This record gives sequence, C-alpha cells and structure tokens, in this order.
Amino acid sequence: MLFDTHAHLNDTQYNEDLEEVIERAQTEGVSNMVIVGFDRPTIQRAMELVERYDFMFACVGWHPVDAIDMTDEDLAWIEELTSHPKVVAIGEMGLDYHWDKSPKDIQKEVFRKQIRLAKKVKLPIVIHNREATADIVEILKEEEAEEVGGIMHCFSGSPEVAKECVKMNFYISLGGPVTFKNAKKPKEVAAEVPLEKLLIETDCPYLAPHPYRGKRNEPGYVKLVAEQIAEIKGLTFEEVAEATTQNAKKLFGIK
Repeated sequence: MLFDTHAHLNDTQYNEDLEEVIERAQTEGVSNMVIVGFDRPTIQRAMELVERYDFMFACVGWHPVDAIDMTDEDLAWIEELTSHPKVVAIGEMGLDYHWDKSPKDIQKEVFRKQIRLAKKVKLPIVIHNREATADIVEILKEEEAEEVGGIMHCFSGSPEVAKECVKMNFYISLGGPVTFKNAKKPKEVAAEVPLEKLLIETDCPYLAPHPYRGKRNEPGYVKLVAEQIAEIKGLTFEEVAEATTQNAKKLFGIK
C-alpha cells in the first residue's frame, strides 16, 4: 500500500483522463493520496475531488509564488475549509525565490499568516521551498511551527538541513528527483533520514521519476520513488511502502 502525500490531480493536465490515471495508481498499489490546492481554482477542484473519492484527502493553502494575490478573504476561506473532515493539512506554503512575481517580504508575511492559522486550527503544514532554505528554517523557528509540524515537500536540501527539520517535528518527503541518476543530495537524504521520518510523493504532474523524467507525472509513479528509497536503504519495497504509509496516516490523522 502506497500513500502519495502530494499530488495535483486538480491540475487541468488531467481533465481528459483522470479516471484512467486513478485506475493506474490503484493498480500500482496507491491506497491514498493528498490533493494539494494552492489558490482559489485549485483549492475548489481539490475539494470536489475529495468529496468524490473516499481515498483522497485535501491540503489547502496559498502558494508563495502567488502570495501577492492572497487577500484576507482568501485566508478566511481557507480557515473555513479546515473544518471539512477531508482537509488534513494547510499548504503548500513557504518561500520561492526562483520566481519574482511576489516580493520576498510579502511571501514571508503570507507564510507566517498560514503558519499561525495552522496552529489555530491544529493542522500540520506542507512546506514549499525553492532557493530559500535559510529563511524558511528561520521563520519555522520564529513562528514555533514545530507545535503542528508537517512536511518538507519534495525536499531538495542537504542531509544536515533535513535533520534540522526533523528536529522541528517535520517529515522529509522525497519525490521523483531521488530516482534521477545525477541527484546526489536526495539520495544522501534518503540514506541518512530515518525511515520513520520519511514520506513519499509525486508532486504530479511535475517531477516525474526516471524513466518518465520530462513527461507528465502521475500518482502511480510513486511506486518508483519507494523502490529507489528501498534500494538506497537496503530495505524491501514493502518495508518502505508500509512505513511511509503509516507515517502519512499518523501525520494526517487518518485511521
């Protein structure tokens, strides 16, 4: 049984063949997935999906690239949605210094507001980090985010940073890049972070694992991520699948 902790099946890339994508995932052993909404349209679509499929859960929040667009009404709406039984986390939130649509100070403000909301409603948070590690770690510490903990989504940092995040009550989630031949850091992280603090994800439709790199990703490919982690750690695929599924269920409060 596999748990894809970060999927964007709410993306328009799945409009034509969503049912087939879901069937393939179930054939590969994917038993649960979290659909991540990060702005008005994707959150609305995520909520539609989790109401239709019992094995899907939702994570709702505001993406740092679009931080400049978030209003107080949007934040209040996200807070309302957290009372829905299928909403299990807030995010993806964080900082993204690769794109410059939203100024850094606005990104930081929106990040802090969402951490405070998560603490208020007692839900874990899902962190998006692109070229902003030091500032993210600093804000997580200042806002005492370890109170709720969460996920460092599609983690791309060093084993040292990973261990620092684990100390702050965060799980380290690995996706397609751990399977890339030249991806030194994710492989080191997979080796060094204890299995009880690891999660797996696809971030589909992005970051498809080898041998599908560059193509549209889908939840069924999370099996390749688990297989690669098992190989790195010298464990069986079943051990990794079972542990990462239980880790996800524990974090999200899913029975």
